[in-house]
Amino acid sequence: MAEPGRPLNTAFAPPPPLWKYFTPENLQRLEDIKKEASKGEDGRPKKKEWPPTELRSLTLPPELRFLVPPEIPKEQYSVFGEVQTLSTALPSLEEQGITQLYPSSPKPGANGEPASQPTQPLNHAYYLLKISKSLLLNFLEFVGILSVAPDQFEPKVEDIRNLFINAHHLLNLYRPHQARESLIMMMEEQLARSREEIQQMDKLKEELNGVLDQLAAEGADVGATILSDNEDDTKAVKPDERVQEDSRLLWDILDDKLDG
Repeated sequence: MAEPGRPLNTAFAPPPPLWKYFTPENLQRLEDIKKEASKGEDGRPKKKEWPPTELRSLTLPPELRFLVPPEIPKEQYSVFGEVQTLSTALPSLEEQGITQLYPSSPKPGANGEPASQPTQPLNHAYYLLKISKSLLLNFLEFVGILSVAPDQFEPKVEDIRNLFINAHHLLNLYRPHQARESLIMMMEEQLARSREEIQQMDKLKEELNGVLDQLAAEGADVGATILSDNEDDTKAVKPDERVQEDSRLLWDILDDKLDG
């Protein structure tokens, strides 16, 4: 049951009531107002891009102002009744008024200097495991309370809620490391693909050089003239025809190598 004065948040909230103003008639009215506002000295409308800031400066009826995109939020926004912040800094549990069940991460000293006493980095996995075990124990205690005194369940539910919030906050603290590791993995995969492509190109280059050397060894010289078998010895094949034949043979070999 929702608390007094607090709106009920649902996973699939109903659309805001302003949806009824998005009609073809209102859209056409807005286009007419933009054409009227973009008229020049000759009285003809000019083609103009209307950013939201200029649209908000126009004199529009109240029902048409809902068609203008709102300003981009700078600090926070609301989603399904929940206020979300645009800041990438993760607020601490202490700032949210929640009891923290694990030690805080080591903080640097004043002016960015390292702490005077060396401290161990926070072991996320260790404390996540401890919280998971505490959740199992608290759930068993919760079941026992329900079987003995069901009206005394609220403190235990609050303990379980606090454990879940601490576990979720620990996971969020681990997100930057997860993002770095994911980026490293993507770059390593891209590097491996590039190296494989380079190796395949080097291999194809070696095969093509071998084919060219073989053609040169067999006397496939472009400027050579070869006597035709079906004609007199005094009549030679034209150099242009020999070039075309050699080029056709070379392309056939290249196609075979590429297809293979």
